[in-house]
Amino acid sequence: EIELPETAFRVLRQIVSLMAQDQAVSVVPIYKELTTQQAANILGMSRPYLITLLDHGAIPFTKTGSHRRILFDDLVVYQKKRQERRRQGVARLTQLSEELGLYD
Repeated sequence: EIELPETAFRVLRQIVSLMAQDQAVSVVPIYKELTTQQAANILGMSRPYLITLLDHGAIPFTKTGSHRRILFDDLVVYQKKRQERRRQGVARLTQLSEELGLYD
């Protein structure tokens, strides 16, 4: 038996729940450096598009020689901002539809 802090128990319970729904679960240290391909896979986009985002400063990265590396934590921050922009866009479209009488 191992005594777990409440926070660890909640995380494990959430992981087990997701696995029971046949969803993949990964545990990644927030300071882990990812390759561009790994980061693109996590975000569900192509590697070339991710590199465009990196080059435009949307996500911080470092270079090791000629290879770009992205901190997992920075990727999560970008992902949260992207989700929030999407939510705001949907809310704005809903509002405009209601104003135009197109939304019941």
